Amino acid sequence: MVARIYRPARNAMQSGKARTHDWVLEFEPEIARSIDPLMGYTSSSDMKQQIKLRFETLEEAEAYAVREGIPYVVQPAQDPSIKRVAYSDNFRFDRKAPWTH
Repeated sequence: MVARIYRPARNAMQSGKARTHDWVLEFEPEIARSIDPLMGYTSSSDMKQQIKLRFETLEEAEAYAVREGIPYVVQPAQDPSIKRVAYSDNFRFDRKAPWTH
């Protein structure tokens, strides 16, 4: 029953950054999922997969795991690099790639 502590990435379909500032503690699956032979649904008897706890800081998440005796692994946060690009750069005379139209 190892827990994973990480900070989730933003949604790739939207530009917003909601729910990316909190740290999440979730349990790794202990039992592999099984396939129902009749309907093809996947299921598992491991209920800890459904638990997802949110904390404001990494220290709070680590303190909770230590207090409850849960072994954990911390994945460092990966902040995206912001590339500043202007629309007018498409028409610069010293472009790196030639114009394709």
